Amino acid sequence: MRKFALLIAALAALCLYPVFMGPYFISMALLIFMYISLAGSWNIISGFAGYISLGHAVFFGFGAYLTALQITNWGTHWLPASLLAGLGASLLAVPVGALCLRLRGPFFAIFMLGLNELMAIIASVFDEITGGAEGISLPILRQIIPLYFAMGLTALSVFLVMSWLESSRFGLRLLSIREDETAADTLGTNTTLYKLIAFIMSAFFPGVVGGFYARYITYIDPETVFNILFSVQMVLMCILGGRGTAWGPVIGATALYLILEFTWANFPHFHKLASGTLIVLIILYAPRGIMGFIYGRGLAQLRPSFRN
Repeated sequence: MRKFALLIAALAALCLYPVFMGPYFISMALLIFMYISLAGSWNIISGFAGYISLGHAVFFGFGAYLTALQITNWGTHWLPASLLAGLGASLLAVPVGALCLRLRGPFFAIFMLGLNELMAIIASVFDEITGGAEGISLPILRQIIPLYFAMGLTALSVFLVMSWLESSRFGLRLLSIREDETAADTLGTNTTLYKLIAFIMSAFFPGVVGGFYARYITYIDPETVFNILFSVQMVLMCILGGRGTAWGPVIGATALYLILEFTWANFPHFHKLASGTLIVLIILYAPRGIMGFIYGRGLAQLRPSFRN
């Protein structure tokens, strides 16, 4: 009952947040929600299933372009356009997953990295559709509060999915694949099917928030939305918070974004050095992330329990 009351209070506070805060702080919260969604999506396939993706931004960029094209060509509202972009990213994940999930370890990571670069090249070459290197400009955004709530609901949805994975047999099977895929396959787990489902799930949310982000910045080009930095940040945020947990990406995304924002504002010439040093220290002293450190302190009541 206490947890439910705290959840309601937190949701109420987030709903009232834009009423009392200015555009800068609303944008900060919006981007934190976006990074929570991205880190949580990466966590599904990489944290739970153990397939480390270094090119997960491919679905983010794909969703951004699908949304931008729908808005500019057909005048579709950004919300349904982004949801359709999420479905499009999931459809892209079906053949990609069927092909690349046969690979393991660094081979899978390199494949995803190469796919991201390939999609950026395709977006640059087919300029009649995508605008090429000049990109696509969207109408001016006059109000960001609807986007704030859309990003927030997406982050909440990702968190609920991760919470379900923590306490479900499906999540347990993904964890068994992460720990020893050969043993899981020998014991009767259809590892190919579970990996593919997890990969499709992990592609949907980046496609959606990619559409939201395109509407937020009102201009996209291949270098912006297929930027490898998005994939790196997903990895860092998830590892910082603790991969394979529901709260890990939430804590990691919030902490890392605030660290980067603080160091950029206070140490403009050294913010990369300062933020990188902080990350290294955390990884050295908490290699399993913040949630792993909490679990390691003996707080057993925080551990997830698996049930049907």
